[in-house]
Amino acid sequence: MMIYILAGGPLELVPDLLNYKNNKEIIWAGVDRGVYSLLQLGITPDKAFGDFDSVTGSELELLQTTLFSMDIYPAEKDLTDLEIALEWARAQNPDGIRIFGATGGRADHFLANIQLLTKSHLQRKTDIPIYIEDKTNIIYVKTPGSWNIESIPEKKYISFIPLTLEVKGITLKGFKYPLDNRNITMGSTLCISNELLSNIGTFSFIEGIILVVRSND
Repeated sequence: MMIYILAGGPLELVPDLLNYKNNKEIIWAGVDRGVYSLLQLGITPDKAFGDFDSVTGSELELLQTTLFSMDIYPAEKDLTDLEIALEWARAQNPDGIRIFGATGGRADHFLANIQLLTKSHLQRKTDIPIYIEDKTNIIYVKTPGSWNIESIPEKKYISFIPLTLEVKGITLKGFKYPLDNRNITMGSTLCISNELLSNIGTFSFIEGIILVVRSND
């Protein structure tokens, strides 16, 4: 089982979700305007979260008459709408979570969404893989260990960005620009825009947290 979440970011950056519409292994959740966007695509979300301040009155009425239930929250709260949805998704213990509509638009929202990726790792709550995806990027977080990474032809550029003050012992094998047991600090651009040499490579490190970004031009 996978959980796919559509947030309220610009739809022009969202991949074609109709490719997944008939997949019975997917549970859909919408966040705020993302709920309305899913309905417009002909996808009825299983869960709906938000204060719904980004939909019009008539759009909200449509949601309320179409959906079986909605989790409506006040605008003034301690968690963002997406954070509420993500906490629910983690509690379902899925095989993975993919988040769309979380990039572009407001920079503060995007940066907050990136931090959401680190929250469960910092708290050591879950090992469920969580991805933020748009048309040009796949973004996820990794903690210390050794990880395989497979080629995605349309996302050939791979960057490793420190999310902690230092990432220690990073080793890259099977990459155009390999590394062996290097330490990189926050702000370093050493691991930006690398590429795999074949269908699979590995990266490993012993301390810190890394943001992995897979991109195309």
